[in-house]
Order: sequence, then C-alpha cells, then structure tokens
Amino acid sequence: MQEFHLHLVSDSTGETVTLLARACMVQFDDLEVEEHLWPMIRTADQIRGIMDDIRDEPGFVMCTLVNPELRQVLEDECRQLQVPCVPVLDPVVAALGAYLNAKSHARPGQQHVMDAEYFHRIEAMHYALSHDDGQLGGDLMDADVILVGVSRTSKTPTCIYLANRGIKAANIPIVPGCPLSDELFVEDGPLIVGLTNDPKRLIEIRRQRLIFLDQDPDTEYVDEEAVKEEVNAARRLYTANEWPTINVARRSIEETAATIMQLLARRREE
Repeated sequence: MQEFHLHLVSDSTGETVTLLARACMVQFDDLEVEEHLWPMIRTADQIRGIMDDIRDEPGFVMCTLVNPELRQVLEDECRQLQVPCVPVLDPVVAALGAYLNAKSHARPGQQHVMDAEYFHRIEAMHYALSHDDGQLGGDLMDADVILVGVSRTSKTPTCIYLANRGIKAANIPIVPGCPLSDELFVEDGPLIVGLTNDPKRLIEIRRQRLIFLDQDPDTEYVDEEAVKEEVNAARRLYTANEWPTINVARRSIEETAATIMQLLARRREE
C-alpha cells in the first residue's frame, strides 16, 4: 500500500478540485491518500501560509486557482520545495479559449453564484425532502420524476442527487398490501421510474440495516421467499404500466441518476 499526501488548493469551496482528484485516484490500486484541502485561497500571503504545512507534509499538489498571478506564486513555491503542482483547470480553459477565440476572465467561485439556477436547485431539494418515502402525496404532479421501488432500493439518495441537479424528484415505497397513490397512474403525468435490486443483495442490505437499528435481523422483511415475491411483484407492476426499470444492484447512485436524467431528457424531447 503506497501512502502519500495530496494537497488540494482552491480559490473557492474546493469542490471542483476534490472531485477531480478523487476521479483520478480511483484509477490506481493500493493507494492510501491523505487529503489536505485548502479552500478560499485568494492572496499570495495565504499561499505562503499553507506552504509551511506542505513543507511539513510534502506531496502532490493540485489547484484550481483562476488568477494567473496567484497560480504562479503557488507554482514557484512548490518548485522551491521540489513538489509537483498541477493547475487542473488550465488545459480545459486554454482549449476552450482557443476553440471559442475568446479570452477567459479570472472569476473565483463563479460557479457558486446565487442565480436563478441556484434557487431552482434549492427548490428541487426542498421538494425531494418533503416528498421522501411517500410523504405529501397530494402534489405529485409537480414532480419531474417519481421513483418507486421496494424498501432499500436507493430511492432517497437518488432523489437527493437529482435534486442537486435541479430535478424535482419524489419517491414512493412499494409496501406489500398497501395500495399506491392514484396519481401514479394518471396519463401524461411525471416520468415514473421503477427501481429494483437482486433479492440476495436486497436481503443483505436490509439485514445490515436491521442490525444497525438494533432490531431483530430475522423477520419477514429479510425472508428469502418473501423478498423474492416482493421484488417480482414490483417488476410485474413496472411491466404492466410500462414504467422504465433500473436495477440498482451494481450501480452507484450517480450512475442510477445519470440513467434517470437520460430518460427524462428523452421524454422531454418527445
């Protein structure tokens, strides 16, 4: 296992450089990374201040500093310490500038400006939270997408992720013996997506959940035959109503959400 320090320097929240760094790290095996995040770095004095820490724990430096003078200070300081420093936005911004024949502007944190899109995401987040697990079912027609599925099929985290992309998402659980809302069967209503999982995987997740809640891990909730029937009944429901279905067994939340966004985009085009 190779251990190293990764210093992430940003003139904003650090979200971009952190996501880029982690996307790169997963391409390597047997790495143990200690991340050091340095956000809101907007002066040369701040850079010189963090250099003491980088000197004590030298490692790879990645930065998203849009100000060229500030970026140069960081690169010069890292050069003196003989540690690599990579400004990860530079190649993309330069390529875009060349393609568009336009000059870029150094605007730190511009992606976090509170514009109409920002408030739309906040509204979508509020909608997802208030319509989680079948709550406030009276205005489901306001949703962009409604996720349905048996217990523990990642409905809630997927809705939260979609809300962060500005998509109003509600989710409704399929509970044996409980009827579903009539609003799910309205013609020309929101996009409805059925989530499913492999029964064995579902049982494992549910059992871990019961143990975490300090409840009896041997109930019908995790009975193999009962879970199989629950999953099969849900699949029959999806097929009968021609709802697109996503098996989340081997998908991350991001992958599931990406598929839903594709379905939503296709439906809007049609």
